[in-house]
Amino acid sequence: MSVRVGTCSWADRTMIEAWYPAECRDPKGLLSYYSRHFDTVEVNSTYYALPSADAAAAWAGRTPEGFTFHVKAFAAMTAHRIEPGQLPADLRSGEFPGRDPGVVRECFRRFLEGIEPLRRSGKLGAVLLQYPPGFHAEDRRSWRKSMGWINRSLQVLDTPRVVVEFRHRSWYRERVLEATRRFLSEWGAGLVTVDEPQAGATSVPTVVAPTSELGYFRLHGRNRRNWNRRVPSASERFRYDYSPGELRELAAPIRELARMTEETFVMFNNCHADYAPRNARTMKEILGES
Repeated sequence: MSVRVGTCSWADRTMIEAWYPAECRDPKGLLSYYSRHFDTVEVNSTYYALPSADAAAAWAGRTPEGFTFHVKAFAAMTAHRIEPGQLPADLRSGEFPGRDPGVVRECFRRFLEGIEPLRRSGKLGAVLLQYPPGFHAEDRRSWRKSMGWINRSLQVLDTPRVVVEFRHRSWYRERVLEATRRFLSEWGAGLVTVDEPQAGATSVPTVVAPTSELGYFRLHGRNRRNWNRRVPSASERFRYDYSPGELRELAAPIRELARMTEETFVMFNNCHADYAPRNARTMKEILGES
């Protein structure tokens, strides 16, 4: 059983304040310290802005051999609404540039260009395509529309490993899930397993249903109160400290996923204060991977 555990950020402001020593708070020190404790991380800054090749090269250079970066796709690539200011200046023309098909295609190109140093260094893991709650499969028409977007995305992404996460419960109805799994399997793309608050249609259940040789498990915490609220920061939405008992319970589906895949990554997205790295460390101990 191959399971690697990490967090979905290494530079969240509250995480820096609570977890890192004072002498390790410059960019080089943060990643150096993180990589002494974990051998994988998810880059979430690329959701808010397209990555730069210079930054990716620096990340690769600051981590040891065998370290793996998973990269979250830029918001415009996954049907999220964005502000024009999130785009490079030359792509901001028009009233809603983030919805322009030509702009979206260019975002894919620049995204791949930006993460190329990670791929070249052998440190690129999976590209995460996380779709918003409005990206649903309530009926056949919406399913086909959504799958058309995913199909085009997978055609463009020139990377061996892609994982897909949904944020609407309709994807987990039995027949929809079966059809979606068949589709993703044909592409070799993985379906992300999640743990998150159960708070209506925008929550999905913890379902172990891998569609590739790569298992990917994201733990968002269980802050039901903040899940669907407008909050000042993502840190507040994922503000949840798993108890040892909850982590032991979660070890069961993680082990199940690991038995069904060649390699499984367990990524803690409850990045508030020291919750994510502390919970990740405990999970490593529970799984015997420390």
